[in-house]
Amino acid sequence: MALARVERLTFTYPDAVAPALREVTVGIENGEHVALLGASGSGKSTLVRALAGLVPHFHGGRFEGRVEVDGRDTRRVSPAELAGTVASVFQDPEEQIVLTRVASEVAFGLENIGTPPNEILPRVLEALVAVGAEHLADRPVAELSGGELQRVCLAAALALRPRLLLLDEPTSQLDPPTADAFLELVSGTGVATVIAEQRPRRVLRHADRVLFLEDGRLLVDAMPSEAEEWLAANRTEWLGLPDRDEDSERGESICRLSRVSFAYRAGLPVLDGIDLELCRGEVVALSGPNGSGKTTLAKVVAGLLAPDAGSVERRGRAAMLLQDPSRYCVCERVDEEVALGVGGDRALARASLALVGLSVFEDRHPRDLSSGERERLALASVLVVEPDVLVLDEPTRGVDPRRKVELAGLLRTSAHRRATLLVTHDEEFAAAVADRTIELGRVPALV
Repeated sequence: MALARVERLTFTYPDAVAPALREVTVGIENGEHVALLGASGSGKSTLVRALAGLVPHFHGGRFEGRVEVDGRDTRRVSPAELAGTVASVFQDPEEQIVLTRVASEVAFGLENIGTPPNEILPRVLEALVAVGAEHLADRPVAELSGGELQRVCLAAALALRPRLLLLDEPTSQLDPPTADAFLELVSGTGVATVIAEQRPRRVLRHADRVLFLEDGRLLVDAMPSEAEEWLAANRTEWLGLPDRDEDSERGESICRLSRVSFAYRAGLPVLDGIDLELCRGEVVALSGPNGSGKTTLAKVVAGLLAPDAGSVERRGRAAMLLQDPSRYCVCERVDEEVALGVGGDRALARASLALVGLSVFEDRHPRDLSSGERERLALASVLVVEPDVLVLDEPTRGVDPRRKVELAGLLRTSAHRRATLLVTHDEEFAAAVADRTIELGRVPALV
């Protein structure tokens, strides 16, 4: 008997015009590792939520068909009753955090399922070690980088020792070595796992089966080799971005950092003596391990942080796309959100939305967009101001390969207008778009 079974599931969110899932049928066996692929808005996250029982209990909407997990009908048991059997990590780790300290956050789920008190601390430490985050145990979660926060959420899920692990974009903010180590870890646990991903290459190496969703329909349910053949014939962008054209011609210096240092807490520097020059016409990728200071450096470049030492020279206007754009949506309509930066000019806003493929969503509420669509909305909001320095922090998080191709093309063709700094763990995207790559080293553990 399958551990989880989805039968003819059709689901429509409240007030939505079209179903998010259409007649989906799939089974998941004990210990099986399933890669769930599909474009933004294809229904991946909805299927993950259905397996967790959040659809329909948390989201409401119209639910047709049947979902069973460990022999229990998810319409008749609550997500809380599935806790311990099912554990989930969703796209935005910031939305899952409850407590203020890392160890307490990882322990929270164990306490809620009634784990004996003497077992909690050993399991917390075991889970943190498993994701390479043991040095974060005593840290306030408010001080963590996006990647570090994602590791904490992964640890909280693993600590539960579930039978079914549901992961929605679990490596989107992890540096490549940590992402590889995590997937190795998950594949060795013997726990049935569903991983929804936009970066298929890494996940396909660890999958027993591949599912591909499009417009809510299941188009592929196959072994990895068969799925790769189908992708090569039908969705080639999922197997790699095209090579970059010739490098751009470097123009005038737009931003120069000299011996820049910065610390959030005295005596614990995040940046120490950094030199960096960005010129008009070039795209520079900034990589490095989680916690190495990439986002901090990006904020200094954009003028959001002032260095403790050293100097920053900047010409013209700077704009930055932050890691979690969902936090900064304040308007009722997509076009109004973009128009904020240009004095309410909706014509300029709509032109910017067209650049990122969101023209059809102009009158939608930003919160109704998928995670990947909100990333593109945020990009439109910074492009609309025509910055001289454009700073993008993880712009491909939650973005499907087809949109990555479009984004790479947009950044390359408009590179002559500005200096662009791209903070990313997406090595493939960096190779496709950047003229050069700078890597920050790991800073000492902050404990």
